[in-house]
Amino acid sequence: MGKLFNSINKGFSRIFRFLLFVLSAFLIIYFFPKSGKFKYNFENGRPWQSENLYAPFDFAIKKSKEEIDDEIIRAKINTPLFFEIDTSLITNSNNQLATRIEELKNDSLFNLFKQEELKNIKIQSSYIINEVYSKGLLEENFNFKDSQLISILLDNKLVNSSYYNRLIKPEDLITFINNKIIETDSEKYKSQIISLVFDIITPNLFYDKVLSDESINEATIKISPNRGFIEKETLIISKGEVVEGEKLIILESLRKEYEVNSSSFSDLYLIVSAYSLLVILSLLMIVLFIRKFERNIYNNNNKIALVYFNITLIILITTWVVDVNSNYIYIIPLCIIPLLIKAFFDSRIAFFIHSVTVMLLGFVVPNSYEFIFLNIIAGVVTILTSDNIYKRANLFIAVAQITLVYMLAYFSFYVIQEGNIENLPLNNFSLFVLCGLLTLFIYPLIYIYEKMFGLVSDVSLLELSDTNSSLLKELSNKAPGTFHHSINVANLAEACANEINANALLSRVGALHHDIGKISNPSFFTENQLSEQNPHENITSKESVEIIKQHVVDGVRLAKNAGVPERVIEFIKTHHGTNLIGYFYNKEAKLDPKIKKVDFRYDGPKPFNVEMALVMMCDSVEAATKSLDKPDNDNIDSFVETIIDKQVEDQQFENCELTFKNISIIKSVLKEKLKNIYHIRVSYSDGSN
Repeated sequence: MGKLFNSINKGFSRIFRFLLFVLSAFLIIYFFPKSGKFKYNFENGRPWQSENLYAPFDFAIKKSKEEIDDEIIRAKINTPLFFEIDTSLITNSNNQLATRIEELKNDSLFNLFKQEELKNIKIQSSYIINEVYSKGLLEENFNFKDSQLISILLDNKLVNSSYYNRLIKPEDLITFINNKIIETDSEKYKSQIISLVFDIITPNLFYDKVLSDESINEATIKISPNRGFIEKETLIISKGEVVEGEKLIILESLRKEYEVNSSSFSDLYLIVSAYSLLVILSLLMIVLFIRKFERNIYNNNNKIALVYFNITLIILITTWVVDVNSNYIYIIPLCIIPLLIKAFFDSRIAFFIHSVTVMLLGFVVPNSYEFIFLNIIAGVVTILTSDNIYKRANLFIAVAQITLVYMLAYFSFYVIQEGNIENLPLNNFSLFVLCGLLTLFIYPLIYIYEKMFGLVSDVSLLELSDTNSSLLKELSNKAPGTFHHSINVANLAEACANEINANALLSRVGALHHDIGKISNPSFFTENQLSEQNPHENITSKESVEIIKQHVVDGVRLAKNAGVPERVIEFIKTHHGTNLIGYFYNKEAKLDPKIKKVDFRYDGPKPFNVEMALVMMCDSVEAATKSLDKPDNDNIDSFVETIIDKQVEDQQFENCELTFKNISIIKSVLKEKLKNIYHIRVSYSDGSN
């Protein structure tokens, strides 16, 4: 039944991994560009490095956006805007003026003037009204250029043409009247004329927006996006020729033609198929790498989901930024990928995933070679400088170094391309600084990922290394001997891990928790037996073996109840591997030679990473050396060699990547540390110390 359940579980895991692969590939392909890619790289002011380039097909030389915008502005200015004129206002205004003069003869404001003077006021006011209507008074001030051409219509027929700056705006009316009063030498009637004109005059020009918009649209539609035409087989540029001026414009036009030309379904289908193949191959390469070198990640659905999620997310974000404004691609904190992967796994897998992801993004971003080079270099620096990021100072130093490398590499690229630094875009350096600040978001992101995928990072391991946690306090209270043993094993494992470049923090946390199962039956383990009475003397060897093996099961149960991450629980499961419980086996073998060794072995599994192997070695060696009556140099050396060689011979480390060199270093560290623990001193022949 158990085998059937395991088989079903493995089947579901395979299906889940396959669906993750398909979903990630689909999302990446869907958001990838659906156009061709120009296969040549060229830079302004640099020689053409490839062979002579001939036009592969007929194509137009495109105008730049600035050229088209300028033409649109000129077209709008040269295209007349239409205003309707009301000619009846001149007659009506003059009639109103005559009526107003008659009405105002007895007005206190005018009765000081003689009849002749009133007549003069009327003449001057009429003159100004006619002048205003002759030039045209607008209903409001429009935001047009002064040189904008204006067509004046009467009953939809053109009666006059002018320029916008020649028309009278409402706010300019008072200035216009003043100027006319000065011209007619009517200064002493100034206030009276202004009062009359303002009471009578009204705008006579009305903007026809519909007709004007139609006219502008017709003019802008006629603007051609092209400035010329290149026929097929025409020589575009020769090898060694400098890319500049008209050559640069033609090459840019050809590249755009490649990127936007998807006129037929077959072309689009082929392009999408090609992109799909590249994406699938890239993702497959990552999967095969993980399966080959990080089998524990491959077999863990949560871990493999984290990998797919990060790759897909960063590609989608980059694609979106390129669509919005490709100038901001260096804001994207791509170095978060190796930081995250390294925080949860290791450096090798982090760099491989980062490199493949950056190469995939090369199909999305402009200046792909520069982008790939900068981010690969930044990824290398990230891997090399981001050790122990759970220490805040280390993270800030790592981010500062990454930002500096980005800036130096970008500066070098710019100098190589342009040959000078006169027009160096300094704002791009601020983008790198912003990218560095966004990279600091790694801390909350690690916490989010831990909750999403049920994983544990070095940041959480630091919290788990605190011996004041409730679980380790319980171990200290109920099994003080085991607690002291765990502290010693943790110190030994951490020292060994540092020497062979393993994860020292993970080794320490795993060692602190490896024996917590002894909380359930502490008196059955020698380090906790305070009296000479041994409870194993009252039961059979097989019962003793079951109790001893049970501490692994109890440890897993207690750890899960306390919320200890699976990454640490694995140390509890593997710290004895499938080792033989030798004392009780030998005791029982004397009574029954036919007993099977398998019944006296731990259930496993065997350690499957270097840190677990370290804890197994340190646990066995630390416990065994306590049984030495006279722990001297020779005894300790012999014990360490014998115990570890026996584990190697028993193939306990066959699932780990331990080398003989690693094992030799571990032995040396253990010997030195144990001698320090037992205060072994060199014995001199003359008896001196």
